[in-house]
Amino acid sequence: MAFVSPTAEQLGLYLGMGEIDGARADLLIAQAVALCETVVRPLPDQATAVVLSVAGRAYVNPQQVSYETIGPMSVQRPSGSGGLYLTKADKAALKALAGRGGAFTVDPTPATADPSPTWPVHPDRQPGWRWP
Repeated sequence: MAFVSPTAEQLGLYLGMGEIDGARADLLIAQAVALCETVVRPLPDQATAVVLSVAGRAYVNPQQVSYETIGPMSVQRPSGSGGLYLTKADKAALKALAGRGGAFTVDPTPATADPSPTWPVHPDRQPGWRWP
């Protein structure tokens, strides 16, 4: 099954918003998909969570406001909490979902390698660490 991009309605549910600007949400989702595809292409089926996270950050804080005061209320957001970007965790999640995470081993031995010794063996002596 191929990746299916989330909808504006799903972004609204993800953000807990009753109403959402559909055209803006669709644009941000398309841009989030394109951004995610810079890490993994094609996107795995489960990448919807990462796409919604990326689009959601940009939807709720497009100007990357870090501190705002309106009358007696003020709010401070972490720096880099808005706009359209991938976090290190987003990139790691995409790679893990695509099966590209973790360590691996490469065996450089050719399949045709012969396990017999390549040094000259004396018929009366066994090879080992000490040769008299």
